[in-house]
Amino acid sequence: MSVSEIAELQALIRDFADRRDWHRFHNPKNLALALCGEAGELAAELQWLTVEEAAELSGDALIRLRQEAADVAIYLLRLCDVAGIDLGSSVRAKLAINEIRFPAPSAG
Repeated sequence: MSVSEIAELQALIRDFADRRDWHRFHNPKNLALALCGEAGELAAELQWLTVEEAAELSGDALIRLRQEAADVAIYLLRLCDVAGIDLGSSVRAKLAINEIRFPAPSAG
């Protein structure tokens, strides 16, 4: 997902929330808690499946997983928008930290 795609999605989500007057509820704390709830719903779609079953989802199960993943993404993007977090820069910075913390094994 490009930076422009992130910004476009954030604008769509912001407009959706504004047209419903939800901005009064959309503070970082509430959005983080909602994000946790949606992550739980995402996990629940896979909870009792074997590794093989989870890797081969189709039909309604795959639709439900996509919808829950979208809910997680929506809340994360909204949280970043409200909190003034540049998600792309934050991900790049965290990956740089993780490169140091978890170096790739040497080839050979």
